[in-house]
Amino acid sequence: MMGERTFDWMGTSSDSNDEQFGHVVELASIDEADDYDTVLVGEPFDKAVIGRRGAADGPKALRQRLAGTKTHHFDAGPVSSIADLGDVTFGDTESPTVADLQEQVRSITEQVHDTDAFPVFLGGDNSMSFPNVAPLLDEGTVGVVNFDAHLDVREVRDDPTSGTPYRQLYEAGLDAYACVGARHFETSTKYAEYVREQGGDVITAEEVGDDDIEAVDRTLDALGGVDRIYVSVDLDVLDAPAAPGVSAPTPGGITSRELFRMLRLLGSENRLAGFEVVECSPPLDEGGRTATVGARAIAHLLSARPKRGNR
Repeated sequence: MMGERTFDWMGTSSDSNDEQFGHVVELASIDEADDYDTVLVGEPFDKAVIGRRGAADGPKALRQRLAGTKTHHFDAGPVSSIADLGDVTFGDTESPTVADLQEQVRSITEQVHDTDAFPVFLGGDNSMSFPNVAPLLDEGTVGVVNFDAHLDVREVRDDPTSGTPYRQLYEAGLDAYACVGARHFETSTKYAEYVREQGGDVITAEEVGDDDIEAVDRTLDALGGVDRIYVSVDLDVLDAPAAPGVSAPTPGGITSRELFRMLRLLGSENRLAGFEVVECSPPLDEGGRTATVGARAIAHLLSARPKRGNR
């Protein structure tokens, strides 16, 4: 169910001074995860996408772009101690429902969260956010930061979709929620009201553009009372030219620089319990821009994480 090796990590630079993620990421098993600060888990799945598919190829593309990214951050120094646990596999079940697949993935993410390493999930579509977060609900209060153009709190009808994960999490006991980068005219009034009724906060892309630090402060205020925080980046949160390779690109999104700065601020949170990048669809991408910004999002957040021995 987990550990399918789909990528050989190698640096792409011919300069021996260029340490890249491809030089420092190691392949490992779940039993070895405790030896690392961070573990990567791929989720190559896009059956639940409402719009355009292609996100099943996201984990491979994110790894490729991350492998060629240098490890050095000017303020924090190099990122290190990362293992790749491989991709989740979905077995031989014939025509499984999305709900069935979510349950299978949850059995794996429970094991990942039980390690001492910080988990980074590589999507794949947004429906996997439910099993990625759900195990944390058994261990205290949990809040989610959803960087997204959409709220993803649709009602589950016949089967879950990429638009239902946070409704599912609320119904499973999620304590707090903040959507950062939401777009006007991209959600229904009923769903916006649902989030407000649950006590969640919505911070629009306009508000991020006005003051990204204030946006993070508002986010942390909304999640102030929880024990653990999980951060999700749906790449459609970015303005369409920056991330064309997503299921639903739209104008008016946040900039990559705003996203990176906010992830750095959230990455230093000692309550952070997990991170994901979802909805990277290489077949829809142009010049690898979406995979590149997704890989940089991972690098920026990890650069702010406490290193082994300082946790």
